[in-house]
Amino acid sequence: MKNKMELKFAATLENESLARSSVSIFIAPLNPTLEEIGEIKTIVSEAVSNAIIHGYNFDDEKYVTLKCELNGNLLSIVVIDYGKGIKDVEEAKTPHYSTRPDLERAGMGMTIMETLSDYFEVVSVYGMGSKIIIKKELQHVDSYEGETI
Repeated sequence: MKNKMELKFAATLENESLARSSVSIFIAPLNPTLEEIGEIKTIVSEAVSNAIIHGYNFDDEKYVTLKCELNGNLLSIVVIDYGKGIKDVEEAKTPHYSTRPDLERAGMGMTIMETLSDYFEVVSVYGMGSKIIIKKELQHVDSYEGETI
């Protein structure tokens, strides 16, 4: 199965559930396990909340873009913001690092996304925004007459 989707939404934490649900519905035809759905929802939640909190500083006049692509059982997820960007990506990927310690955040978002992904990349230009690229291979794909559904 090959399919694509793109969703653009206001940078509010209320839309985090919209993003999670949209990706879950998008992959539903592949019959993923509950564990896979949970991991994907967690990945999307972390990427989207990072864009809203750290990229845009809760500016609901800005937009987050979520793109997904299925190619067979490989799911690609891209989350884009045009916020403040990341000065040092490697530092941001360090466990417990946070640009917003005032919010009592754990600073584990990047670590969680990287751990749950088969491929994880952060592309960021300070002052221009960030793009999180994630790939995850779904293990439980049903077949019907030789075609992936």
